[in-house]
Amino acid sequence: MDLIALEEIKRLKHRYLRAVDLKLWHELADTLTDDAVADYGTEAAGGPLELEGREAILAFMRDNLGPGIITTHSAGQPEIDIDGDAATGTWSFQDTVIATEFSTIIQGAAFYEDAYRREDDGRWRISRTGYVRTYEFLHTFDSLPGFTLTANRWAKNL
Repeated sequence: MDLIALEEIKRLKHRYLRAVDLKLWHELADTLTDDAVADYGTEAAGGPLELEGREAILAFMRDNLGPGIITTHSAGQPEIDIDGDAATGTWSFQDTVIATEFSTIIQGAAFYEDAYRREDDGRWRISRTGYVRTYEFLHTFDSLPGFTLTANRWAKNL
């Protein structure tokens, strides 16, 4: 196994998740191939969501993860298989979404199923990513006695 490629792919996935959480759209763009496909299966969005192309994925993120949406994504336990300049990976995944505009917290888990491609510049990028939830649940702020949001990097005033 190519251990250098393995580490590069792990770092790629972590950079993808960090860029989403910190709303670093230029950095997120660099993690995706031009023809990337994303399939996010979530009940909170009303059902599966399939996006085709880097620009469609970025537009969805920009339009739906504004300052009123706080996210944390964690992925681990990767199972990565590399075949030359192509690879696949499965990741255990958990996330929390705090939708301040709707006074709602969404939490869930899934297994990401990814495909990666090493491009002409020698860098790995995600060519396909997606998941189907193993579970998802919602809380309202009112249903959590004593809940107070004490920090939000994007809010001017809490």
